[in-house]
Amino acid sequence: MIAKSNTSRGTLDLGMVGNCAFGALIDRNAEVVWACLPRFDGDPVFNSLLGGEGRFAIEVEGLAETRQSYDANTAILRTEMVDDQGQSLEVTDFAPRFLSRGRVFRPLTLVRRLRPISGSPKVRIVLRPRFDWNGVEPQITHGSNHIRYVGSGYTLRLTTSAPVDYVRQGTSFLLDKPVSLILGPDETLDAGVDAKAFEFERETADYWRVWSRRLALPLEWQDAVIRSAITLKLCVFEETGAIIAALTSSLPEAADSGRNWDYRYCWLRDAFFVVRALNSLSEVSTMESYVGWLNNVISTAKNGHLQPVYGIGLESELTEHIVDTLPGYRGMGPVRRGNQAYEHYQNDVYGNAILGATQAFLDARLFRKAGIDDFHRLERLGERAFELFDVPDAGMWELRTRAQVHTSSSLMCWAACDRLAKIARSLGNASRARFWAERADTIRQRILEETWNPDRGAFVDSFGGRNLDASVLLMAEVGFLPLDDPRFVSTVEVLERTLADGPHMRRYEAPDDFGQPETAFNICTFWRIDALSRMGRKEEAREIFEAILACRNHVGLLSEDIHVETGELWGNVPQTYSMVGIINGAVRLSAPWESAI
Repeated sequence: MIAKSNTSRGTLDLGMVGNCAFGALIDRNAEVVWACLPRFDGDPVFNSLLGGEGRFAIEVEGLAETRQSYDANTAILRTEMVDDQGQSLEVTDFAPRFLSRGRVFRPLTLVRRLRPISGSPKVRIVLRPRFDWNGVEPQITHGSNHIRYVGSGYTLRLTTSAPVDYVRQGTSFLLDKPVSLILGPDETLDAGVDAKAFEFERETADYWRVWSRRLALPLEWQDAVIRSAITLKLCVFEETGAIIAALTSSLPEAADSGRNWDYRYCWLRDAFFVVRALNSLSEVSTMESYVGWLNNVISTAKNGHLQPVYGIGLESELTEHIVDTLPGYRGMGPVRRGNQAYEHYQNDVYGNAILGATQAFLDARLFRKAGIDDFHRLERLGERAFELFDVPDAGMWELRTRAQVHTSSSLMCWAACDRLAKIARSLGNASRARFWAERADTIRQRILEETWNPDRGAFVDSFGGRNLDASVLLMAEVGFLPLDDPRFVSTVEVLERTLADGPHMRRYEAPDDFGQPETAFNICTFWRIDALSRMGRKEEAREIFEAILACRNHVGLLSEDIHVETGELWGNVPQTYSMVGIINGAVRLSAPWESAI
């Protein structure tokens, strides 16, 4: 994709690179604008996305235009930069990931390779990491081929074939031959920097192409599905199995809205949808590692209580506070570190945990198929789900100032009991299957009685409520009702009239803690697509799906929200929920392979 150079304001036209240990976001001008170390929820040493001074940029004198894309079926990003004289270069960015000595090699290392394409463009390498959330400049030392940036408890080392003095001083120079930059821990390379960078690129490309080749793809929209799958995989913290909701913190849901949240943690709700989407493509290793992380969460739950969100290393306290050393995206603070949602009671979490683990009991491909001990562990969550299905909570939208019995929470409590019954049947335990089926039926009857509002002609957001909420569309996804049930059909029609704006869908109609939401929430659009497809309105669903695909950025990524009038992306990015929707929509709507053979 071609873009004129524009550094005047922040943008979510960003590509993501990573290796399941850390990730980085790179803009269309080849600047690393966001990267946290030593893990996803760490210190943003590159933070210009939020107005900070932490930068890793490749500046081209007289830059006129850029082109940026991924190598097909990989997480390797290429940016071609053209100056006003027609001279050009290519910047290749990736984080090494490949099999070595029987295990996955995924160092905390970013590799950048610069290659002149035509002429000898004049470039300047700007490397200015910042520590303690932009509050501390590093101490800098250097050698003949490296520069060390010593921060608060963490040191970065750049090894490069570029002139070290030029990098240190930020001096412009003619790029007349390839240059490599390897930024990572304070360790000496075991080979020359150019040779090592080339080796890392070759091995990483091979890894991702083999990984992508194993995906069970739909016939249509394969490029979009592969890009979404790779992006979801990049959001897995492989060391523990946790899955982050997004790479970023504090990107506002709308301009000057104050809806700025830190999403660099593992929500059990979002993680379930990621696992389910990747499972649908036959990528089950993510589920295996996530279930291991989930079992650790369950084992430490006090009195069976599950938080909606945890740290990727099982941290239970994610104290939220305002960071005053960063001005925010386009100056739109506040910048938040941590997330108060860990204190919330969100009763849908029990269903999400059980849903995320269910396939592990049924899939014969797994190295470790879940068994009776795992079932008993999940039963404790089922007990909590049954206990809390009609108890007020903050709901899946994490309302901070009011509680009610949310339909979506009760629905997921039903799903918890329903799936436990199915798991018990698969284990040959008829008595526990009956027990959980009866509990599921009890919850089901209450939901039908309490959430159907005849005046609105729809299932509403809460027991005894009257406000509309797109989350009731999840009734289709979890199999709560037959899709031809007239109440569900009517609900979909009412939601489309009230919450839909063209192809887009807002979350709810009632004002929340910050007033009326201004933007559409992408996952709600995908829930609408799913419901329409299941109901037989497939052509309408396809039109909406194509429209939302057109809203992706130039390399196929989606954030959390879209401004329906401008089409601009808002919210944290890449949002796993949104990328999940692309996969689910394509799998649901694609023509069968048989039609092309």
